[in-house]
Amino acid sequence: MFHMAWFLKQGVGVQGWGAQFSGTIGTEWMRPDFYIDMARQLERACFDYMMIEDSLLVNDIYKGSMEFALNRGYGVPKSDPMPMLPLMAYGTKHIGVVGTIATPFYPPYTAARLGTTLDQLTNGRVGLNLVTASSHRSAQNYGLDQHYEHDKRYEMADEWIDCVNQLWDSWEPGSVVMDENSRMVVDHTKVHTVNFEGKYYKSRGPLNTAPGPQRRPVICQAGGSPAGRAFGSKHADTIIASGAGVEEMKGYKEDVVKRMNAYGRDPETCKVLFLISPIIAETDDAARDKRDRQRAAEAADFEARLERMSYYSGFDMSKFDLDEPLPEDFLSRVNGHQSTMNAVVKSGRTLREMTRFANTESIEFYGSPDTVAAQMGEVMEEIGGDGYLFANTVTRRTVAEIADGLAPALKKRGLIRKGYDHELFRDNLLAF
Repeated sequence: MFHMAWFLKQGVGVQGWGAQFSGTIGTEWMRPDFYIDMARQLERACFDYMMIEDSLLVNDIYKGSMEFALNRGYGVPKSDPMPMLPLMAYGTKHIGVVGTIATPFYPPYTAARLGTTLDQLTNGRVGLNLVTASSHRSAQNYGLDQHYEHDKRYEMADEWIDCVNQLWDSWEPGSVVMDENSRMVVDHTKVHTVNFEGKYYKSRGPLNTAPGPQRRPVICQAGGSPAGRAFGSKHADTIIASGAGVEEMKGYKEDVVKRMNAYGRDPETCKVLFLISPIIAETDDAARDKRDRQRAAEAADFEARLERMSYYSGFDMSKFDLDEPLPEDFLSRVNGHQSTMNAVVKSGRTLREMTRFANTESIEFYGSPDTVAAQMGEVMEEIGGDGYLFANTVTRRTVAEIADGLAPALKKRGLIRKGYDHELFRDNLLAF
């Protein structure tokens, strides 16, 4: 069997804007009902978790203006995902809920306290997706002149999670007594300062709130660069990844296993999920037609591709000649999404060719529910991986196609769970 999760790639933002069947999302996106409904659908399909993306800027790299991002709703408007997590958990019983935190901008004490509080409020079903952020604009929103260099961000994140873990451990098991006879709430001998002092972070501790059911929220991470892979292999409970085809997916999984062994970790304790966006229809032919229309619409939206490449790279792509190769030192100067831009640059010689590349999935699946279920099973068996992360454009229809079409076909083949065996998020991740 393999695991499944959903990547809400617009965060708490305008889902499926402009797509068919997007309903009244223009007014729904900032309300909890839409996300609770989605969580219930995915729980019925026995997904492990929903992960909510986040970013901390209004992008103005493309053409030096916020106009395109704001007009088209690219990454904005977007609300903080953290308040949504307990609401989604309250409306469900089993599915994990994961919110994104940018480690450079959350002091360790704030993050540790928030993670523990959310673990309490969700009855042990919360996770934190740790990112290091990529944009200078994000850094400037938090008082920096520009963002830290790529690998330095991961060096800082490594120390950050060390501090956060020590804060989570500052209350020993059994520290909360709640003895009405002695009137003791907490045994003070089991709560300790941490006195953490590193190169980048410092915190006295202890936390002033009691541990949640998991004690340590599930840690999620996505990193394709060597520094990102090292961080995820060392600290994550689940890694979300993208690889161009079976061989790259297989290589990524093997690399994570090798790194985890080097860190003295059991590779079975971290589940690697690969990004996909399957296209489902009643028949294989209908799904192929749907795929072709979708690809044609993406290719026609040329400017949107340039804007996304600008965001991922940190360079205004409108300033480059479309029919000339990028400068030889281009990739070496990218301080943003390095693995994404490596894949984009590999896809073509000129910028015009590169804009045809859609880095949205590891492998293309399309067809009837039974056809796609069979394909997914075959690929996962060959990879030896742990599961899939869905990144489809979100409308109630697309979610239903997965939850009520594909998931039953996967269950029928014995490829995914038919129910949840445990109460806690981490225990369900480790169930197989």
